[in-house]
Amino acid sequence: MKILLVKLSSLGDVLHNLPIVWDLRKQYPNGQIDWVVEEGYASLLDPLKTTGSFTGIDRVIPIAFRRWKKSLKRGEFVHSIQEFLTFKKELQEVQYDLIIETQGLIKSAYVTYLANKSTNARIIGLANQTEYSGYEPLARKFYTESIQVPFRCHAVDRSRYLAAAASDTPHPDRTQAPPQFYPNTYQASLQSQIGANKDLSIDQLGFDIHKPYVLCFHSTARKAKRWSNESWAVIGKELSDRGMQVVLPWGNPEEKIISAQLAKQIPQAIVPGSFSISTAFYLVANAKLTIGVDTGLTHLAAILNCPTIELYCDSPRWKTEGYWSEQVINLGDTQAPPSIEEVRQAINKLID
Repeated sequence: MKILLVKLSSLGDVLHNLPIVWDLRKQYPNGQIDWVVEEGYASLLDPLKTTGSFTGIDRVIPIAFRRWKKSLKRGEFVHSIQEFLTFKKELQEVQYDLIIETQGLIKSAYVTYLANKSTNARIIGLANQTEYSGYEPLARKFYTESIQVPFRCHAVDRSRYLAAAASDTPHPDRTQAPPQFYPNTYQASLQSQIGANKDLSIDQLGFDIHKPYVLCFHSTARKAKRWSNESWAVIGKELSDRGMQVVLPWGNPEEKIISAQLAKQIPQAIVPGSFSISTAFYLVANAKLTIGVDTGLTHLAAILNCPTIELYCDSPRWKTEGYWSEQVINLGDTQAPPSIEEVRQAINKLID
């Protein structure tokens, strides 16, 4: 069985799609599983690549829709077209019997069209939009089978519905068969490798990863999903008083300004240097605690089963909450930001 997964972006969405690799492996232990993903998120799949006796993803096929779109706007046609043709050639090296497209957008469904398909190939996709999720009905034109999922459906469960339909098995019960994301030993390996990673030096990061620290992911793409600066300052001061390095990561110049403003209010707070997604794995795995709003790097901490407090300020908690681990505490909900006291109690529960 040759299987192609299509989940292009974004960071949190790709992470929440990981469990279907394990689900499919149970049904097709000797099958080939490939995955098309935006180039910026390809490193998220590296820990699942087939190596030695471990069988996970056989091929990760990067695509650059985002970068190509920007290049075309600048009039850089030739190079973008050449890269697209290279991607298409790589994609079509394998003839697929089963394609599962879990994003429900035209651009991701178009990838299924480009794929090299066997005569009776099945192309599985979403039949309907789920609450608060992007969906383009025309994507169904590219599928051979459209799968109806509950209107209110957790992001992880939604992908698992499609994988179950594709393998003709019942949808897994989240209590009896909780989702698995990375190998069980992966977090321990991240903690054991920190001494050999030059990107984790004090000079690179601006703080000592060997001393207790808390990651505070305060920013996200939509401002309404942010927790107030006043609340972050109060909690940051309390964490600093407990001897923690309060680390305030950022992803763009605007977020860096906010980190700097918060750092002025929190004793010995740190605004780190920029770091890659790959480095984020090590930082999250070795943090005493991660506190963050509804954003991809917070979800990374949750799926690694690290001590994590997820703050939902203006997004539905049920959609992405980390329900699979007692190490993850989910607070707040749509238009109901958590209180400082709720966060304080969660910190006391997760930090001895």
